[in-house]
Amino acid sequence: MNFLNKLERKMGRFAIRHLIRYILAAYVIGYGIMFIDSSWFSLLTLEPALILQGQVWRLLSWVLIPPAGLSIFLIFMFFLYFMIGTTMERTWGTFRFNLYIFSGIIFTVIGAFALHLIAHVTFGSDVPIGWISGWFSTSYINMSMFLAFAATYPNMQLYVMLVLPVKIKWLGFLSGGLLVYDFIMGNTVTRVAIAASMLNFLIFFIAYLRNKKPYNARRHVNPLAPPPNPHTETGEPMKKSGIFGRDSKKPIHRCAICGKTEQDDPDLEFRYCSKCDGNYEYCQEHLFTHTHKSK
Repeated sequence: MNFLNKLERKMGRFAIRHLIRYILAAYVIGYGIMFIDSSWFSLLTLEPALILQGQVWRLLSWVLIPPAGLSIFLIFMFFLYFMIGTTMERTWGTFRFNLYIFSGIIFTVIGAFALHLIAHVTFGSDVPIGWISGWFSTSYINMSMFLAFAATYPNMQLYVMLVLPVKIKWLGFLSGGLLVYDFIMGNTVTRVAIAASMLNFLIFFIAYLRNKKPYNARRHVNPLAPPPNPHTETGEPMKKSGIFGRDSKKPIHRCAICGKTEQDDPDLEFRYCSKCDGNYEYCQEHLFTHTHKSK
């Protein structure tokens, strides 16, 4: 059992279900503060110098500051965040989604304090209070959540402006390219803010490449089921035919509801369900809509 499984067994009961709802609720409070008096944000920002002076609420209050101003696209942004957060929690599980979001917040706080320490070591007491707070927000953490979603469901389509269908992976590449541009062209504070907020995604992406599939594809297999054949994902013997000894006519994945396989649609995603009693695999259309099976 790997480290995350051990950690989940010990700490999983403390995970917050539907975490994305609380994050969006925090943004609603932030927009309310903006509507009343935006100058109040100065009491909520992530400013290490003031935190060290006793204003410890700033360790969390900066999460209330919304990532964007009031606009006609606000409803679309909330819907997108809700969809991504809900899907990732269902895919990874509540604990791992919590860990991903909170690690992004913790890394951001650590990055701000590291920058504060470096500045004071370099410039001494000449560093003005407030120069860090304007650069650290949840914007990059939300971007890391979107990139994780794009890496997990690269072929899912999103309708831009409700009209133009675009696969998530292309939006992910675009977002990643903009982040790289900001990192290269930005100042030191921008680079630290991006690096700190994206560290959780880098950890996820390394694990993704090691497993060559999202976390849930292995994690959702019933541990009480007999181990699969090491040569196939279905547990059935491999036929010595086809390219590289594999039977090219036999599908590897099959949805337990509609019966579709990767041969019907090469872009179709398949996942195992952790709540079903047995090794039941579903396509992306039925993963969250099927009735859980029990013995």
